[in-house]
Formats: sequence, structure tokens, C-alpha cells
Amino acid sequence: MNAQAIKTETPFLPEGPQPLVRETKPSAPYPVRALGPLREAVEAVQAMTQAPVAIPAQSALAVASLAVQGFADVETLAGGRPLSLYALTIARSGERKSACDAPFMEALRQYEREQSKLHLAERKEWLRRFTVWKAKHDRIVADARKAKGGDSAAAEAELRALGPQPEAPPSPDRTVTEPTFEGLTKLFVTGQPSLGLFSDEGGQFLGGHAMNSENRQKTLAAFNDLWQGNPIRRTRAGDGHVTLYGRRLAVHLMAQPTVARAFMADPLAADTGFLPRFLICEPPSTIGTRLHENARHERAAIASFNARLRFILESEMPMDAETRELQPRWLPLSADARERLVRFSDSVERAQRPGGDMAHITGTASKAAEQAARIAGVLTLWRDLGAAQVEPVDMANAIELARFYLLEAARLADAAQVSAEIDQAEKLRRWLLEGFAETEVLVRDVVRRGPNSLRESPKARAALAILEKHGWLVRLDAGTVVRGSARAEAWRIVGKPQNED
Repeated sequence: MNAQAIKTETPFLPEGPQPLVRETKPSAPYPVRALGPLREAVEAVQAMTQAPVAIPAQSALAVASLAVQGFADVETLAGGRPLSLYALTIARSGERKSACDAPFMEALRQYEREQSKLHLAERKEWLRRFTVWKAKHDRIVADARKAKGGDSAAAEAELRALGPQPEAPPSPDRTVTEPTFEGLTKLFVTGQPSLGLFSDEGGQFLGGHAMNSENRQKTLAAFNDLWQGNPIRRTRAGDGHVTLYGRRLAVHLMAQPTVARAFMADPLAADTGFLPRFLICEPPSTIGTRLHENARHERAAIASFNARLRFILESEMPMDAETRELQPRWLPLSADARERLVRFSDSVERAQRPGGDMAHITGTASKAAEQAARIAGVLTLWRDLGAAQVEPVDMANAIELARFYLLEAARLADAAQVSAEIDQAEKLRRWLLEGFAETEVLVRDVVRRGPNSLRESPKARAALAILEKHGWLVRLDAGTVVRGSARAEAWRIVGKPQNED
């Protein structure tokens, strides 16, 4: 035999069981070009930090929303809506979330510091006037009480002449980090009618007092009303009833994956419509690739962003002088912009049909067209605070951004489902190896004796399929005898010694 014809066979060495992993689709590239007037600043911050571009993009959109939301309500397919955006950025520790956020907040923080100093002086003057007023008021009341049977009309006339007590100057703060609903309402009463809830440690809010079991439902309802532009209504014993009209709130929470996923898994957050109001993204990590030699510092675009932000912050918001109720103008869509929005809305509606790509996130999908209109309004007013209408270019960009966020929401919902299925499979794996005496398993074994959460045939089969895919189970041929009977379907558990016949 020719030696060259002799083949040396390599013995087959099967791989052992593989760890159960939560396989998720990768995130689509963030459409940074669709940011329009925000693009250059976002790219500059990304070049400086080398973080995923979605992180500075979220910050820029949220800050721009806070800046312009007091000036106009944008036309949507369902009527006028606020320009308020709610954003949730999911990124683990070390992704430079704070470093991305800080450049966009620079002018806002400086403005708040300056206004705080002015407010301190105004408050001192108010306190002086209030002290004088109160002394006169108390004297008039005391004199009226002493003059028993005297002329009360004279006292009333003096009080009318004295006038109402001087009002304290409103708080200049434009942002909060972890407010309760009551605290937020109080700030809307005593402060600015346009606020932002911004936190680069979003877990402080999501895990704080406002979102505990006692307060969660009313907090979610209040934030939903603010997003919608509805008045805030609060009734408390001792404080009476308060109704506040014309208030606006922008939100940007940055949270680590474990915190964000716990929030996203909360049925109340989804069922109340709170979660679907958020623009959510979890970009792929850039950790390990951020070399100093690749960093670029292009401060001109960031300076331009902050100059624009400063201009808008110093512009007087339209409001009622007495109630501080915002009176935003109407920002219509051009005919072409509206036509684009209708086409986008119809495409998303069709995707929500049973079996469609968006059928599992109808709450989020049903708001996609409105999100696009809001984003378009933000881009429009950021470029020109006095713009007469939303033009097609801004609507096209906004639709591209809204589509990205919708696809990201669908991806994260799929990932959450995969995570739940993997968790169930892991429970079954542990039970098979630690709590099940046999070396072969049947579906009915799991249904009758397995973990409580798997005692339904479809759930048991799904978990068994995952364990088979990862090598923890080996499917036996149909008709294999298991425990004295031929079985149509059975698996051998890998890692356990086989029974000897």
C-alpha cells in the first residue's frame, strides 16, 4: 500500500458543555449624521472621550430639549405636544458617561451658578421687604383684636392698602438629580416652569425614594403627565390642593445595565406607558480601544454648542407673570415634513401587526411618530429659536433617529426575553445536576418534579432545548429505553454517570 495513501485519522474529541450565555443582537450604528445642528458637537465629544457615540448624542439631545421645551409645542399627528424628551442611556461603569455629559452641561452649570448668586442677593432684598410687611401686617391684626367692638372695616382697609405679602424670587435651578414627586412639584411652584432631570448615576433616581414601592405608581403617573403636557395636580393634607399648568420636564438618566434592566423588567413601568416614553439605547462598549494617541480635542464645536445653549437660556420664556405658567407657541410642520411623518407612522403601524417586527413593543412603537415630531422640533428650535415651522430636512433626520431608537427598543426587548429564557434554563440545569437523581430526563420529569416556574410543557421544552443547544443534554434516539420503557423523546444529562442496564 502506498504510504501516501495511508491517512491518519484524528480522534474526535467532543467539546464539553458550554456556558449559558445571553446572546443578543448587536446594536445598530448610531445615525450621528441625523443629529443635524448637534452633530459637530457630538462628534467632537466622542473624539475627545472615545466613548460610544450614542452616549454624547443622548446628552446633546436631552440638553437641547431642556433648552427649547419652554418656547413651543410641536405639531404631531395627534395635535400639539411638548418638545420634552426622556432619554435613558445604558452603559456599564468605565464607559465615560460623565465625561460625555459634562461638556454639554458646561454652559448650563455656569448659568445656574451665576443665577444662584443673583438669586441670593434678590432673596436678601425680598427677606428685608417681607420682614417689614409682616411687622405691619401683624400690627394691624393685633390692633384690630385689641379694639374689641371697634371698626373692623378700618383694619380691613389698612390690610388692603398694605397689599399682599411680597413673593420670594423663584429658584433659578434648571436641573434636579433625584427628586420625589412632591419635591419636583414644589420646585415647579417656587422655581422655573421648565426643568430637567439629569443624572449620570440614574440608579440614584430609579432606586431612590421616588421609585420605591409606595411612591412608584404616583411618580410614574406624574412623569407621564409631564411628558404629555398635562397639568400637575397634587393634594396633600395640610398643604391643600395644587394644580400647575404649563410646566415642562426633560429627562436624561444614565444607568448601568443591571440597574436599567431591573427597571425595564418592571411591569408597572411598561404597563403605565412610562418606559415607552423613553429614547433608550445600550451602545457597544469601546473599553479597551480608547488609546490616548487616538484622542482628538476639537473644542471649537463644543464651544459653539455652549454658546448656543447660553443664548437660549438667557432668552425669556413665554409665561404668565403671575402664575409662571408657560405659554409656548405653536410650531407647525411644513406640508412635506408632515407627509414624511405620515409615511413613517404608517410603516410603524404595519410593523405592529401580530407577527410583525414591532408586535412585542406596541407601547413604544405607537409613540415613535410622536417622538420623531418632538425630535424634529428640538432640532428646529436649536438651530433657530424663532423658526416658523419644521422643515423636511429636520423631519427626515428626526425620523432616522426615531427609527434607531425604535429598533434599539425592539433589540433590548428581545434581549430581555432571551435573558429570561436563559435564567429558566439555568434553573433547570442546576436542578438536573443537583436535585434530580436520574441520568436521563423526560419532559414530564420537568413538568412534574422540576422547578416551579417550569411546570408547564412549553416552558419545560424551551429550557430543555437551550440546555441541548449548549451541550448540557444529549438527545436520545426515538425508541431508546429509559427506565424500562421505550421513549419517543428523552435526553441524557451530560456530567452524570450513565445507569448500567
